[in-house]
Amino acid sequence: MAKPWYSNKWMTILIHATCWVILFSLPVLLRPSHNPNDMNMVKALNTKVIFFISRVSDLMLISFFYLNAFLFIPRFLYKRKYLVYALEIIFYFAFYVTVMWTLWSNFTKMDFTFNAHFVVSFFLFLFIFACSVAYKTIRDKFIQDRLAKEKETEHLKTELSLLRSQASPHFMFNVLNNMVALARKQSAELEPSLIKFSSLMRYMLYENDEEKVSLENEEEYLQSYIDLQQQRLSKKVVVTVHMCKGDKPYQIDPMLLIPFVENAFKHGTGFIENPHIDIELKAKDNILYFRVSNKYDPASQQIKDKASGIGLANVRRRLDLLYPGKYTLDITNINQMFIVSLQINLS
Repeated sequence: MAKPWYSNKWMTILIHATCWVILFSLPVLLRPSHNPNDMNMVKALNTKVIFFISRVSDLMLISFFYLNAFLFIPRFLYKRKYLVYALEIIFYFAFYVTVMWTLWSNFTKMDFTFNAHFVVSFFLFLFIFACSVAYKTIRDKFIQDRLAKEKETEHLKTELSLLRSQASPHFMFNVLNNMVALARKQSAELEPSLIKFSSLMRYMLYENDEEKVSLENEEEYLQSYIDLQQQRLSKKVVVTVHMCKGDKPYQIDPMLLIPFVENAFKHGTGFIENPHIDIELKAKDNILYFRVSNKYDPASQQIKDKASGIGLANVRRRLDLLYPGKYTLDITNINQMFIVSLQINLS
């Protein structure tokens, strides 16, 4: 996952530097422009000395900000060494007050007491301390959220990859056995069957790795699967297929529709009287319409291969991951007909 622009190293440095410049410029920017007392005080002091002492104060406060955020908090506070952490803060504050009092009292002519200096230093130090704790807390929370999102993304990618890769070994073995029978008969249907099977495997192995594929390629894959199923099944199974070309090129997640077709052949054939399967697919105005219906026998107690297909529950999970809030899936049983109707907003 690409990092946001504000996480760039140099951009971070620039943002921090800008914030410090603005913060320490506020006393000058907010000072009244016409204050005789301030003007007299400035004239009475060496402005270079004041500038130097102010910059020393700034550097000490900035140093404390980052020491607290990246050293004291992770090493002591996060590890629940509260007493050591408190002593570190107190020690640095005492060091700051001592250094600044020494500089102000020895190199300037300002007439103010240590108590006044202590109070001003305390509130300034407390403000920087609060900013440091807030910055560290927010930064760590942001990093944790980003890592959690990255882990979730990787998890979803892995889950989708597993869902895609679960092809039906039952179907594969049946197709291969059918081809063996065609080879023994030296049937002319063997070569086109091998070509379709090769196309099917190529799509599953290579196109499956793509994030999106064209709807046209998905339709070709479905048609190859249906043709191979029809070839191995008896002529009594009536399969009706209507696939209309979309009004414009569309992209779809690979192998998204095949489980519904596979489920129809799995449960709509076998010991069923007058079996028939209807498959419809079209895309118009950014909406994909997909419908699969098959006759089934609710009283049948056939033992189905558990590895056949990835299951409609897994398909619904995959739709939730890929098209959250952008699809409708209706599954109904009417008059011994199992009907799946799916609509996906592809925009």
